[in-house]
Amino acid sequence: MMNSMIIGKYVPGASLVHRMDPRSKLTMIFLFVFIVFFANNAVTYAILGLFTLFIVGATKLPPRFLLNGLKPIIWIILFTFILHILVTKEGPVLFEAGFLAVHREGVIQGIYISFRFLFLILLTTILTLTTTPIEVTDGMESLLHPFKKIGLPVHELALMMSISLRFIPTLMEETDKIMKAQMARGADFTSGPIKQRISAIIPLLVPLFISAFKRAEELAVAMEARGYQGGEGRTKLRELTWRALDTIILGLLIAVGIVLLLLRS
Repeated sequence: MMNSMIIGKYVPGASLVHRMDPRSKLTMIFLFVFIVFFANNAVTYAILGLFTLFIVGATKLPPRFLLNGLKPIIWIILFTFILHILVTKEGPVLFEAGFLAVHREGVIQGIYISFRFLFLILLTTILTLTTTPIEVTDGMESLLHPFKKIGLPVHELALMMSISLRFIPTLMEETDKIMKAQMARGADFTSGPIKQRISAIIPLLVPLFISAFKRAEELAVAMEARGYQGGEGRTKLRELTWRALDTIILGLLIAVGIVLLLLRS
């Protein structure tokens, strides 16, 4: 399952989304985080879902590849759904067993929140799948450039966020290797009570942290060997270009947000 994690990976391509300016993709994610909260009924969630499917289809990435990559996230979505069922006590009771009672509003809100999580995770994943780490860094740096006047280390901040995204799949693969190595020595991570499973996971943390620090040190040495001195005076191999495509996609997202506001319950 660890190897199926796709957040942070880049898949080369020439699709509509691949050709978009990284600044427009980052802006789209930022706006989508707010717009997704406008949806609060079946119609608005359906419109939001159609927009998400449009973006997913525009990437030309295999649907099976995306679904397999979302498997590790399914547990978080499922936990959120169950939590809403147990906490929300509005509407008629659909099921009752002892102290446990499932209300209609709990099920409806659980479904809505689960879709909200799914849409956000999908679009965030698409950003990393269709944008190289360098493009993400350049896009963030360009968008945050006005804050440079108040002393914010824009270049270093953008670089740090880009490296963090890139390290997600690397650390997941490292965790998978360590788990398999310990399972070959008799460790069990899949059976037994919850307390026993948590105890079995703790020994993973030490070698994982050591590996993470080692990779961070190797990266620092590599950057220093190449003469990295921060963002001052650096030139870029590829200049960012805002196209009509970027304006159209952002305009479409803003239109979706206005429609959701009008149809909001």
